[in-house]
Parts: sequence; C-alpha cells; structure tokens
Amino acid sequence: MIYLFAGDDAQNKRGAYEQFKKSLPEATETFFINKNDFDPFQLENFYSGFGLFFTRCTVFFENIFEREENRIFVLKKLELISESQNDFVFLEGKLSKIVLDAFKKARAEINIFELSKEKKEKYDNFLLADAFADRNKLNLWIFFRQAMDKGVGMEELIGVLFWKAKDMILKKNFRKFSEAELKNFIAKISCLLPKARKEGLDDEAVFEQFLLEAF
Repeated sequence: MIYLFAGDDAQNKRGAYEQFKKSLPEATETFFINKNDFDPFQLENFYSGFGLFFTRCTVFFENIFEREENRIFVLKKLELISESQNDFVFLEGKLSKIVLDAFKKARAEINIFELSKEKKEKYDNFLLADAFADRNKLNLWIFFRQAMDKGVGMEELIGVLFWKAKDMILKKNFRKFSEAELKNFIAKISCLLPKARKEGLDDEAVFEQFLLEAF
C-alpha cells in the first residue's frame, strides 16, 4: 500500500504524518529514508521482496521528490511499488497534478494539506535579511523556520542574505559587522548548499546550523 502526505501546510501535514506513524503496530519493522539517503537499488529491494529478518515492513520517505532524479525514478516504479506486500509512506511538499495523478493511478491513499489563501501570502524574505543586519540571532532563526514552514526555497533565502551582506559592504554599514566578517559570510554562504549536497548532508539542517553559528 502507498500512503502520500503532501501539500504546503507543513504543520498539519506533519501532524497527520506523525499520527500515522504512531498508529502502526509496535512490532512493525520501519525504515526512514530522506532525500540524501535515497538509493534506487534499495527501493527496488523493498518493493520486490521480503527482508531476511522480517516478513513485512513500512518504508518512510521524506521529501525525496525535492530531487528531480529521485522523483522521476519513483514515478516510474509506482505501479510496482503498489503491488508490494510492504507499505510505502511519502511525506512531500506541494506536488504537481501530474505527480498526484500518478499516485492516484497507483491506488495510493492520498492526504493533501493546503494552506488557506491568507497564509499563502508571499513570505517577506527581508525579515530574515533585516534580522541578520541587526545581528539578532533569535529573530534570524525564527524567520528562517517560518520561511521553511511556508515552503520558501533555500536558494531564495541564501540569495537575499548574500545580497544583504554585499549591500552592507557597499554602503560601508559596519555598525554590527566588520567588513572582514561580511566578506567571510558571503564566501561561506555562496557555497553552502552545493557543498552540503555534494557531501550527502541534509541541506536544510546545514543551512540552519550555519545561521545559528553565523555570529
């Protein structure tokens, strides 16, 4: 059986997903795979047979569709996955109609969580930039988490922080940061995500840790 939890309402989606996990019998063999751990060969093993030490398992995939190559591979295998004796649970962000139709065709149990129109208003990225300029670590973290909950892309946030640091240098705004600190910040943030992805790390966790240690 395939279960899908998707949409841009991160809070309610996560709540339903966690409730589903708690509903499983205690003896259930479970596996958790994120976008950095995803292995096509491993997925084929899960849907094609049983394990050596268990007769049935539940496999949880979290945000693996954020990587196009993962999404393409899984969609091609959905019909085979649906025929497996094992259960497969997908936690994803907002998905296109094509992807949702593929899950419907595979007879998945689909749970969609959408934000109301009011909550979908564009997130103000400059809240994050201003918190950085003020050297306010608490607000920097709060606005980062808000952005993540609203589904703002990390590349977009890095872009506005990069711009803010560069703008402060150009305007010689060194009240809260020295010029050397700002240049160091720019150098590190520009290669943050490529380096994390190359090393197979969770890019959101790396970005969050970087902000917490930025000053």
